[in-house]
Amino acid sequence: MINKTLANFIMSGNLKRVIFWSLVLLFITNTAIIYCSGSDYDFGKAFLTEDSKKGKLLFQEYNCISCHQLYGLGGYMGADLTNVISTAGKGKTYAKSFISYGTERMPNFHLNQDQIKALLAYLTYVDKTGISPVINFEVKWDGTIMQKESR
Repeated sequence: MINKTLANFIMSGNLKRVIFWSLVLLFITNTAIIYCSGSDYDFGKAFLTEDSKKGKLLFQEYNCISCHQLYGLGGYMGADLTNVISTAGKGKTYAKSFISYGTERMPNFHLNQDQIKALLAYLTYVDKTGISPVINFEVKWDGTIMQKESR
């Protein structure tokens, strides 16, 4: 009796519908879990201060990205500024002197002290949230990657 009922169930196509809708439900559940699971990550918002927001706007207003790079992206005429604040031999004083007075290749924008402070805050934010040049990775035979060096 059970075998006959099961055979009728399979033959009527109901099993296919049950399997199909079960898979659809599992897909939707899995998608929702994946979509919501990473939403608590900060992405550097903890380092973003009011001064660094103003500095970002200044960086954009003066089109600094046309000459300089951040996170390895941007122009090639100037230096990559991603880690200028934490690089040995450089730091805030080094960056402040370039921003304040310019060089042969970098114009002096005649910024006031508040603007310089804001740009330094933005460069500090960038320094804390990225590494440039990008760290080299070794791709192993099984497709996994290993970090060659660390910062």
